[in-house]
Amino acid sequence: MIELININKYYNPGTVNEMCLFKDFTLEVQDGEFVAIVGSNGSGKTSMLNIICGSIPIDRGSIRIGNEDITMMAEYKRQRRIGRVYQNPAMGTCPTMTILENMSLADNKGQSFNLATGTNKKRIEFYRERLRTLNLGLEDKLQVPVGSLSGGQRQAMALLMVTMTPIEFLILDEHTAALDPKTAELIMQLTDQVVKEKNLTTIMVTHNLRYAVEYGSRLIMMHQGEIVIDKAGEEKKAIEIDSILEKFNQISIECGN
Repeated sequence: MIELININKYYNPGTVNEMCLFKDFTLEVQDGEFVAIVGSNGSGKTSMLNIICGSIPIDRGSIRIGNEDITMMAEYKRQRRIGRVYQNPAMGTCPTMTILENMSLADNKGQSFNLATGTNKKRIEFYRERLRTLNLGLEDKLQVPVGSLSGGQRQAMALLMVTMTPIEFLILDEHTAALDPKTAELIMQLTDQVVKEKNLTTIMVTHNLRYAVEYGSRLIMMHQGEIVIDKAGEEKKAIEIDSILEKFNQISIECGN
């Protein structure tokens, strides 16, 4: 379980540009939940992910995973339990390295560095089998630099790599936003498959309302650092895209957009 408890976050504190993003913000995500989060730009979606992952500090409050307080835990230590896929496909892979080298790098996440070879030849067939599940033909391109792949292929690899070693939580930061519609559908289907197979507690930020409605077990809408819609279970299943869009439009009118 992930808990954000009474989170306060200010940008440019003590200046004329001071902005309060979160004030006593609280969120609890249960083990096994797949939470889809939507909201307008500036609503706090990505900042919330950054707070969970440790990319930005908070001014007050606490962050807990299970019974452990991780508020002061360094980002690299949180990555042992949290996997993250970014909007930019280039951020989840190393473009100058081959597919094989990228897979090996992911396979060795969290292990001690030593003077052994970076690629374990005994694991090559395992990498091929994992890549074969993508149905993209990458299992036959192990020596190809990842930088020569399409955005969709790299994003599929990023998802595969981040879940290769055991993690408890998967963070998806608009991971289909930079892809064409057909490829985005493929990545979402793959995401759903991986989440179910590994039973990962997942938080997905997306601008695609259909994905938020169709995927996951819980839907949250954020606005100005607050949760304005929170539906789970049967309530979530009953949500229609039009009702979410109506709420978006209502917020836009209230904000003068």
